[in-house]
Formats: sequence, C-alpha cells, structure tokens
Amino acid sequence: MLTPTLAVARTPLVAVYGTLKRGLGNHHWLEGADFLGNDRLAGVTLYDLGPFPGAKLEPSRGVEVEVFRVDARLLAGLDRLEDYRPRQPRLGLYDRTPHPTAFGHAWLYLYNPDVSGHAAIREGGWWP
Repeated sequence: MLTPTLAVARTPLVAVYGTLKRGLGNHHWLEGADFLGNDRLAGVTLYDLGPFPGAKLEPSRGVEVEVFRVDARLLAGLDRLEDYRPRQPRLGLYDRTPHPTAFGHAWLYLYNPDVSGHAAIREGGWWP
C-alpha cells in the first residue's frame, strides 16, 4: 500500500479553496486540469485574509474545496503561485501537504503566517 505522500505524487490531486476555484481570478492556473468534484473537509479551517483565504489544519464543520487532477507542470506552477518552497516549506507563504478527500489524498496548500485577527470560516467556503 502506498503512503499518502507517494499516492499523491503518482496521481497528483490538488484541493483548492480560494482564488483557484472555478470562476475566480486565479483559476487559469488550473487550465488543463481535470475537475473531479467538490468536497467538504472537516479537518481544515479557512481564514479570510481579504483578497484570498488561508487554510489551517484546525477542526471545522466542513469547508468547501474543489478537487482537480493535475500534471507535474501544473503543480509546479501552483507551487510558484503559492510560494511553496519544497526545501524549506515553513519559510514560504504556503506549505503543501497531502490531505484526504472523497477522491483520494490531494495536495492542500496550508497558510504559514499567523492568522490572528482574521475571520475564521469553519463551514462553507470563501468567496471574494
């Protein structure tokens, strides 16, 4: 059996919750990706940071994500957009970790900076 990280690496899925969602400003970064469907993640809380949200691994009543299958090129582009630094993930704006979804383990970008003072979204989704 594959570990979650290896399973995601072989079939890259990504779960998005902010400006990468369909119809929003950064969705073009997912052009060519296969939309698999929507899911709700109870182990994630979103924080409204103004122009975009940030996710933290905190219990919730289920936040909405869209799950896509991406190739290595698209995933590398998302890493650049989200300032994910593979060698020092805690130093970038976001870290990328595998998270269970209804479609299998998917990469989820987690916001590194402090979110004190920002509104938590513990149910539903983020919309600008």
